[in-house]
Amino acid sequence: MIAEIGMVAGEIWHLLYEKGEMSISGVVSKVSASQSIAYMGLGWLAREDKLEFVKRSRGVFVRLK
Repeated sequence: MIAEIGMVAGEIWHLLYEKGEMSISGVVSKVSASQSIAYMGLGWLAREDKLEFVKRSRGVFVRLK
């Protein structure tokens, strides 16, 4: 399971690199993994201090640092 989370974290990083800032729900819907694994991938990147989270009126958005 750890390997899968790491792969999804990489997929999320590449998605944000290509698309720029996105809503968290947008990121979760674009990756090829279950919702729970996608959230774990976001957590992985957050723990590595690779993400910035921005609260907006429309929700929480995420972007690469």
